[in-house]
Amino acid sequence: MSVKLGERVQIGGIVAKNNVFCAPLAGYTDFAFRKLCYSFGAGLCFTEMVSAKGLLYDNEATKLLLYKDKSEEETAAQLFGSDPAVLRAACESELLRDFPIVDLNMGCPVPKVFKNGEGSALLLNFPLAEKIVSACKASGKKITVKFRIGVERGKVFAAEFAKLCEGAGADLITVHGRTRDMYYAGEPDYAQIAAAKRAVKIPVIANGGIFTREDARRMLDETGADGVMVARAAMYDPHVFAEILGGGAEWDKAAAIRGQIADMLPVYGEKFTLVQMRKMTAFYIHGVRGCAQYRNRLFGCESLKELDALLCEIFGTGAGGEDSACLSVDSRRDS
Repeated sequence: MSVKLGERVQIGGIVAKNNVFCAPLAGYTDFAFRKLCYSFGAGLCFTEMVSAKGLLYDNEATKLLLYKDKSEEETAAQLFGSDPAVLRAACESELLRDFPIVDLNMGCPVPKVFKNGEGSALLLNFPLAEKIVSACKASGKKITVKFRIGVERGKVFAAEFAKLCEGAGADLITVHGRTRDMYYAGEPDYAQIAAAKRAVKIPVIANGGIFTREDARRMLDETGADGVMVARAAMYDPHVFAEILGGGAEWDKAAAIRGQIADMLPVYGEKFTLVQMRKMTAFYIHGVRGCAQYRNRLFGCESLKELDALLCEIFGTGAGGEDSACLSVDSRRDS
């Protein structure tokens, strides 16, 4: 019998409040976006993937990727790399002090990452993958691993890799039901995720093709997984977590966008915040009447005031006024 949406998940000694997770999304899952997803009920969020080497080099951009809001408790940091010693050192670094969970990326399909022997390339090197999990576990962190079912269609081995991760000490695994060559398209392979679930005793989170409550329910029913991970759907509609969990009224998109701006400004500065929120807003207005024209105008906005005015036009809301996030730029930190 499959688990129910909304059930808690054990990650070592840590308990995620429910089993509907937000995936690590490069360029999107910053602290302000995670805060919004948590507000809609996400059980666990992840940082976007962070280079273990970059973290140890004390890179300023890497530090910003790892910025965490005080309201976040169990947010996981996702690392990528291929050197067990470097990854362990990253887990033990001061920058990850406030992250009790570290997720290891063994699924990224991007050519640059793959050619460096990182991400999904680790699926082709079982001994190295095992050493990485074991080394990171020795850091004392709770360790999770996100991986794909294989590198090429027809050559899949989710169960074997799941066993490897468990044996090396992983506390939870997330299985993306596609091979590396599929990237993000095509039907996920439910049978492979199910095989991984049967192969291990640790919790298994299923990922791939989840956009609705029905998708999530089907994934749990067909795989026996302990939970689901939502990716691209959250970029368009972070309210999807509330919908999957079976509750929540329509969300106020204009207020949510202004809230993200207010959170981001003191940390990232006006320039970065504007660029990021033009991009995010372009996703959020998907389905709005005239969205194509609005997107063109959106990317032409040269200030947060312009963006706020456009929000008023798109959503028919009043301007933010004195409380508008985009008017409060005195405290910004441009970097």
